[in-house]
Amino acid sequence: MNFELSNFHLLTYKLLKEIYISVPKFAHKGSNGLGILIAGSRNMPGAALLSAKAALRSGLGKLIVHAPVTTLDKVALYVPETLLNCDSNPDCFSSLPDTISNYNALAVGPGLGKDFATQKGFYELLKKVSFPIIVDADALNILAENKSWLDLLPKNSILTPHAGEFERLAGKSENHFERVLKAQDFTQKYHIIVVLKGHYTTIITPERNIYMNTTGNQGMATAGSGDVLTGIILGLLSKGYAPENAAKFGVYLHGFAGDCVLKKQSYESLIASDIIENLGKAFKSLYQ
Repeated sequence: MNFELSNFHLLTYKLLKEIYISVPKFAHKGSNGLGILIAGSRNMPGAALLSAKAALRSGLGKLIVHAPVTTLDKVALYVPETLLNCDSNPDCFSSLPDTISNYNALAVGPGLGKDFATQKGFYELLKKVSFPIIVDADALNILAENKSWLDLLPKNSILTPHAGEFERLAGKSENHFERVLKAQDFTQKYHIIVVLKGHYTTIITPERNIYMNTTGNQGMATAGSGDVLTGIILGLLSKGYAPENAAKFGVYLHGFAGDCVLKKQSYESLIASDIIENLGKAFKSLYQ
């Protein structure tokens, strides 16, 4: 594997200020982007709820949640600002909405499960979608069990694995440094963006560039934190950020919001929904 020190960069406040897209004074919900989230199943509706709320808090104009009715019942109560699209299967994702080509951005995976019907639906999605998508959680695990499907990923799609998920996709590594180098080959081969989640979440691009995040804390090692990150990146991608910038901005913002939580909470008491509730503070820091 090739290693070039110049490929390493830090995600800093200065860099984020440069790529930040402000909200135009005469913006409307149509101009702020339309995103779709495919997430949730009978036993895991919470992941869809967290991702949906985080996406909306990240500024997109409209969000459609495509899920089984057992998840949508809860989405309607917890995130009433969303539009709902009901899957034909009452318990899990299994089929695509007819309007799949109409969206600015798509995220798939949180709480999805790995039912056979879900795997079939995901395969159909990969064959049909042509714009970059965000792949997380169980969608990553399905890819790991069907590695030939990696060739179907649209260019510049964003994969958001933690260490275990990435190893299932690309093989074991002795340490994080080796994992990052392996991710360079992986992103170049499939022309995708990988967000390696961890204490210093790292973004690797198809050009083999490596961006290490400088925000976040150990309290964010909690269930649902990754679902929130997926929602944030979906919101940014829907608004018009380029995939690489959406990944970089989303990771930094996610960590910064987690740091804001600590002004009132502790590492131990921090939960994923706290991160969502502090996204406003994180965004406001970019105005000042």
